[in-house]
Amino acid sequence: MLDRLAAMGWLTHVRNDGPHDEGPQWAALKAADRHPLVKAADWILFFDIDEFVNVHAGDRTVPALLAALPDADAIPLTWRMFGNAGVVHYRDAPVTETFLRAAPAVLHWPWRAALFKTLFRNDGAYGKLGVHRPRSPDRARNPVWRDGSGRMLDAAFRTQRIFSDFGQDNYGLVQLNHYALGAMESYVVKCDRGRANRDSSVFDMGYWVERNFCDVEDRSLLALDAQGLRAALHGDAALAELHAAAVQWRHQRFAALMAQEPWRALFGRLMMARPTRALTADEARLIWNRARVD
Repeated sequence: MLDRLAAMGWLTHVRNDGPHDEGPQWAALKAADRHPLVKAADWILFFDIDEFVNVHAGDRTVPALLAALPDADAIPLTWRMFGNAGVVHYRDAPVTETFLRAAPAVLHWPWRAALFKTLFRNDGAYGKLGVHRPRSPDRARNPVWRDGSGRMLDAAFRTQRIFSDFGQDNYGLVQLNHYALGAMESYVVKCDRGRANRDSSVFDMGYWVERNFCDVEDRSLLALDAQGLRAALHGDAALAELHAAAVQWRHQRFAALMAQEPWRALFGRLMMARPTRALTADEARLIWNRARVD
């Protein structure tokens, strides 16, 4: 599908065939560091296929976000976790229209739910790409970091932080909608695939619980109507055929996994699990205090 989209002029596809000693994501980042399009870019954002930039400023485009923060050199786009909301079956429909329940705007726990991906100016202040933030900072530079609500961020964000501050709304100007779970059937297939950044790492119920937030409804992304674009893409016969084959493969893979007891057990646990409740500030404080005691 990516090859076909590249042939249609929508993107540049650089293959990332394995095996990868460190995980496919790190191999992709290293390849991107060397790519001429990356070197020529004014701004860079590294993000995944299940993450959608949701700008709230101006006309809701990236240029509108940059105009709202004209002095910013880096803008961390904080994840907003969209939970499973009880959806069992995978169906051929956009995740942005299927999963509409999300974490509240103010979250106190866990820190993994407040991770961000960084939109940053490609001006030499950082030497390498990273999963959540640019790496290899030029210590002589002091780039301006502003969060998704426009607040100035301290020096820790310039060099090491990968998650936003708790107990405040980080989505005033922009958020990164993160559909990490999908339908229960899709999550089983995702677990079978494994993690993108570490080949040996696995998904489990812990991953599910820390991301299955369904506290509030968030339809803000739906105002960016993509139906016309999707219709045009599906109108390409070759791409439509590839898409149909991908959907069929996903159904078939899930059916094959259900023939194995470990995957049936995981699917059963997903069916029994309740949505994750966002903790209050007092509850989160108790966890942090306990961590300090231990």
